Amino acid sequence: MKIAVLGGLGLQGRAAIADLVASDGVEEIVCVDTAADGPARLAGLTDLARVRFVVPEGAIGPALATVLDDVDAVIDLLPQPLMREAVQAAIATRTPLVTTNYAKSIADLAPAAEQAGVPIMTECGLDPGIDLVLYARAARQFSSISSIDSYCGGIPEPKAMAKPLCYKVSWNFDMVLVSQNRDSVMIEDGKRVAVPAGQQHDNTFIHEIEIAGLGRLEAFPNGDALHYVEMLDAAKGLRRSGRYTLRWPGWSAFWAPLKELGFLSEDKVPGTGNSPREFLGRLLGPQLQYGPGEKDLCVMRNVFSGLEGGRAKTVTSDLIIERDLVSGLFGMSLGVGYPASIVAQMLARGEITKPGLLNPLLDVPDIRFFDELARRGITVAETVAWD
Repeated sequence: MKIAVLGGLGLQGRAAIADLVASDGVEEIVCVDTAADGPARLAGLTDLARVRFVVPEGAIGPALATVLDDVDAVIDLLPQPLMREAVQAAIATRTPLVTTNYAKSIADLAPAAEQAGVPIMTECGLDPGIDLVLYARAARQFSSISSIDSYCGGIPEPKAMAKPLCYKVSWNFDMVLVSQNRDSVMIEDGKRVAVPAGQQHDNTFIHEIEIAGLGRLEAFPNGDALHYVEMLDAAKGLRRSGRYTLRWPGWSAFWAPLKELGFLSEDKVPGTGNSPREFLGRLLGPQLQYGPGEKDLCVMRNVFSGLEGGRAKTVTSDLIIERDLVSGLFGMSLGVGYPASIVAQMLARGEITKPGLLNPLLDVPDIRFFDELARRGITVAETVAWD
């Protein structure tokens, strides 16, 4: 198999490349990135004998098409604004693609992907990604599902917390700030509840959950729960659902007044050339970096409640991924890069062939997927409680 990684020198790209190198049957990995010093940046991470570095030149679309014409599958880890270019190149060359980005912005490309007969797996990282495959697994364990609560967040281990935010950067900090301006959709009493971004840190929507070994974490809404529920036949009578970001307690108390004062605005401040959000990113980002001996933690919990055989039960799936201090790869990078690599290999081997825009909830074989994650040291702990 030959697999290309677009954005291969980024945090997630590095994890995907390391995993592909360690995977049987991968003959060549093509690292596509604008940086010209790829070998130096990946030095010490993995064996680079099977890694070929490509620096795209000229218009991005034709440059990507040239690369993709010679591979069996591609992982798109480029910045979100370049997602469309990557998908269009994959369709033009009929190359199966995995992207970790949301499908909404490229929904109009679905007919072209179907006509070309090429599978485009969207939303296939950590969250969304691993959680969606858990949805599929849970659906088989219930006759009907009445509630789904999904939690996920990247946080520093306790000894690495930096006050007052108790947060450090394990991915693009600007995207962390962007996510603070994202509207959410929840389901309460069977009805759709819209949560505007300006209200996501209000006390009405915040609660805490207890994680063994960590204690209490703060949860606030940050996602469209209805979008995924509609894919589950077993959840047609769902009464409650929410998708929440996890942070150490105090996160919302910090951001709520700043948001109210406009510090997360994307509008340029006259005379500065920058928006308040851009300023915050440049000011805070450098102060929130991990030290070489500090770990980030990716904490995920999914709670499903419903009926099976007339009996009420609850299934709770817990997952924690931590930084690998030997390679330096963050838990967040592993949580995104590994799923993308696993599914790219499924696509390259022809294990997933359905054409069009796909979703892990519907189109990734869950048993095989979680077996592959376990082989990489990432395991989901599942508990079942009957009422």
